[in-house]
Amino acid sequence: MGISSWFNNNFTDPLLLVLRGGADPKHLSLSAALGFTLGVFPICGVTILLCGMAIALLGSFCDASTVLLSNFIATPIELSLIVPFLRCGEVITAGPHFPLTSDALKKILSGQASNEVLLSVAHALLGWLVASPFIFATLYVVLLPCFKILLSKFRGPPLTETEPLQPHSEVVFKVRDV
Repeated sequence: MGISSWFNNNFTDPLLLVLRGGADPKHLSLSAALGFTLGVFPICGVTILLCGMAIALLGSFCDASTVLLSNFIATPIELSLIVPFLRCGEVITAGPHFPLTSDALKKILSGQASNEVLLSVAHALLGWLVASPFIFATLYVVLLPCFKILLSKFRGPPLTETEPLQPHSEVVFKVRDV
């Protein structure tokens, strides 16, 4: 399985299903911005629960598959934003600078987290809490025209579950001697 088939299966095909599903560009941009904003939450593994709660609370105001797809896309960015969120929280509270060392990571993984580590997690959460409205608003404003363009190009009759997204070309099997 190559990178292009992985990309098609995990990104392109779900996006085409959403676009052909007949959704409104405002709902799609709201959902994508929400999923991405929750997807960069600085505690790994919690983002899917946050997205599930947001989908349950917002109901018909958002598209669940778009929230989850944008959450999936935000995962690598989540890991890269933990330190900026931590530093932002430290600046806001004028708290002590938390040294990012291997010793701190060992304490966290072994369950011997000190008050220093717990305070750093609180700083990262505060940094995310301050930055998240700006992330959400920026993404919504940027994604709204993008979804309008994409919907005008790809909107068509809704697909059925059995209809493939892309026509499969002729498959040729090679027979090997065993």
